[in-house]
Amino acid sequence: MATPAPAQPTLAEAIERTGYYPDVVQDVLDNALVGEAVQDFIVQHETTFDRADEIRRHITVLLLTQTRLLVVHVDEHSDGEPTGNIQATSAAESVPLKKIGPVVVQRVVNNPAHFRPGDMPSEVVLTVNWGSLSRIDLEPATCGDPQCEADHGYTGALAMDDWSLRVSRAADGDDVVRATMRFAASLIAVTSG
Repeated sequence: MATPAPAQPTLAEAIERTGYYPDVVQDVLDNALVGEAVQDFIVQHETTFDRADEIRRHITVLLLTQTRLLVVHVDEHSDGEPTGNIQATSAAESVPLKKIGPVVVQRVVNNPAHFRPGDMPSEVVLTVNWGSLSRIDLEPATCGDPQCEADHGYTGALAMDDWSLRVSRAADGDDVVRATMRFAASLIAVTSG
């Protein structure tokens, strides 16, 4: 039997718990929200290593309001100077709910033979498409004759780029996985009709 979920932290508490420049992150969110109330949220803090084995931290916050999905990302990096000062770069994208297309939730369940309703998956991937980015994959066209050397132009496909967030119990903890599942359900509910 699944254990009851602990109380959900507030957005400010979730940001503060990450320890990742909470004042910077909150300021970016406040500017993006422009006074609109938050209906639901996810906060994911991640630490990675770059090619030079330098530690890089970043945070992604998804906010659902009554009218918009906000995707906020803050990265930390060196300013490139010998002094090695750290900078934080932020981006906030505001997507009207009416622009959101497919919402896909992929769940990974370990040991599915012992799964019980209410058990938490080990991983969740939330994928959302709002048509903001497109990708064109081109390749030379052929006529099917392997001996033909004529130029047949190009053929290609236009594909929309989706936006994805992957969380796991091992890397992010139960609270973030639970928040992602809850957020996905909220997003599906407001965009399904």
